[in-house]
Amino acid sequence: MTTPSYQVEAEFLKTLGHPGRIRVLEVLRDGERPVSELIPEVGIEPSHLSQRLGVMRRANLIQARKVGSNVYYSVGDPRLFELLEVATRVIRTSLAGTQELLEQM
Repeated sequence: MTTPSYQVEAEFLKTLGHPGRIRVLEVLRDGERPVSELIPEVGIEPSHLSQRLGVMRRANLIQARKVGSNVYYSVGDPRLFELLEVATRVIRTSLAGTQELLEQM
């Protein structure tokens, strides 16, 4: 039995559905970063960051490579950034519609 595509898509979007994970992707937009740089830039506790990175690695959204004692993270598919840009545009359009409605009230 195969999993319906809508269910796979929902799981994919659920993986993205956390502010910390979105922030990690935003930081990685500029390229590969060691975890030591992600901690201050993402702005969450190291243990929480580790959890977010683990979820994203298991979903193949990010990749990790170890060099000595450092772990470097990068985004595997740059189309993720396009997806985030589309989401931002959809949100802006929705908020603009809400703003227009508020102005009419």
